[in-house]
Amino acid sequence: MTRSTGNLDRRWWTLIAVCGATFMLLVDITIVQVALPTIQRRLHAGFTDLQWVIDAYSLSLATLILTWGSTSDRFGRKRVFVAGLTVFTVASLLCALSTSPAFLIWARALQGVGGAAMFATSLALIGQEFRGVELGKAIAAWSATVGGAVALGPLIGGVLTDGLGWRWIFFVNVPIGVAAGWLSLSRMRNIGDPAAKRSDVAGLLTFSASMFLLVFALIRGNAEGWTSTMILSMLGAAAFTMALFVTIERGQVQPMFDLSLFAKPGFTGVCFATFAIGAGMFAMFPYLTLYLQNDLGFSPLQGGLRLLPATLPAFVVPLAIRRIGDRLPAGAVLGSGLAVTAAGLAAMRALSATSAWTVLVPGLLLCGLGIGIANPAIAKIALGVVDPRRSGMASGISNTFRIGGLAAGVAALGAVFERRITTSLGATLGHSAHLLGPAVASGGVRAAQAAAPGRAGTAVAARVAFASGLDLILVIGAVAVVLGALAGFALVRARDFWRAEPAAAEAVTARAAGSLAEVPGLG
Repeated sequence: MTRSTGNLDRRWWTLIAVCGATFMLLVDITIVQVALPTIQRRLHAGFTDLQWVIDAYSLSLATLILTWGSTSDRFGRKRVFVAGLTVFTVASLLCALSTSPAFLIWARALQGVGGAAMFATSLALIGQEFRGVELGKAIAAWSATVGGAVALGPLIGGVLTDGLGWRWIFFVNVPIGVAAGWLSLSRMRNIGDPAAKRSDVAGLLTFSASMFLLVFALIRGNAEGWTSTMILSMLGAAAFTMALFVTIERGQVQPMFDLSLFAKPGFTGVCFATFAIGAGMFAMFPYLTLYLQNDLGFSPLQGGLRLLPATLPAFVVPLAIRRIGDRLPAGAVLGSGLAVTAAGLAAMRALSATSAWTVLVPGLLLCGLGIGIANPAIAKIALGVVDPRRSGMASGISNTFRIGGLAAGVAALGAVFERRITTSLGATLGHSAHLLGPAVASGGVRAAQAAAPGRAGTAVAARVAFASGLDLILVIGAVAVVLGALAGFALVRARDFWRAEPAAAEAVTARAAGSLAEVPGLG
């Protein structure tokens, strides 16, 4: 069907607004990671505080994406998107004005509330405006935006932190948010699902509680003791509330988390793969940043530049391989991308206490290539296997696994990282290592020397411990991503894709690995 020029203008303006907002909310993951060491020094934050600066944001995203996705189906995707954009912009201003770690953490959590609404509706807004070949083009543009956020986040963060101060990584969101809000209000259509009748409050509360308890237990495990009553109770409560959530969703007429989708192996596979790349790869970036700045002594800008071998290909590769990827099975594209990413994580294990940063380059390049291959498959598969009328819910579930993987990965890898550092320091420095471990994890060699001034061998021991900790979490990350690759290869099948019109089944089948397989993962 031929559309009018006005409709074409509206659709592409919608895409511009969605891409602008998506870039902003994803950049706020990578841009903040580069500024972590500076924030640690300026606000006198500890290692746990730094974990929460990342996880307060990602946890809010993970726990609310599902709710915002189903809410958008009920009230309309434009309304939810604009509401989220407003909250995110205001929260960014609060982050910039933070005077303590606690203030920043709570403002980051509020950012996540708004970001979840934008993330949950972004793909659905694109899906409601585009069809066929144009949908593939629009999704490719969104994929490039996500890749661009991954690629430019560390660089932008370094420039702003070095040039204007860490607060400007948040101030810069305000004009972008205002511009995207104006476009959204003036150009977007508000479309929802007429069958959606009510919000799933019980599901929201139980899912949010389970995610929070799990992440909190992972972050506090080292400090409280993994066999302590507090940590065991929280892990048990997390499992109980998740089981309760599943029970509630199975009894809902309009659940926010449609468990029946997991009857399709393709949906199960893409969700597992998305969680794996979030937990195994993207959760690694904060610790690579700490290594470059705190252990090797680079500035935020210098550290951001040294991450470009991983982040730049994530932007370039989806555009370069789009036509090739269209001809291949979606599961093969997804699995191959994750396999290359896992190889990159394994290659970075070559670092030691005396390594130069260049030892990371081969692994960073492989990771960037793998992310660029996998990204165009993830959300396209997630959208392709569901009824388009439930695209808000499907987008929400996919992104929940993506951001949930990041939140759980930062917490879990951080716990292993800090414990390995403390163990290594104990082997060389003795009983005081338990005091130095958190300091070295968050502040590197300089923090170790400040915590134990004049003590011989502290700097060398700190370097060895830091390298040992990073080596171990690289192994864990690689294993997690390999498992995601296996899920992609084994579970994603062409026959799971949605066929809206029986007469077009043959055409859809021919494009199943192409125009339905082209949306990114996490930036």
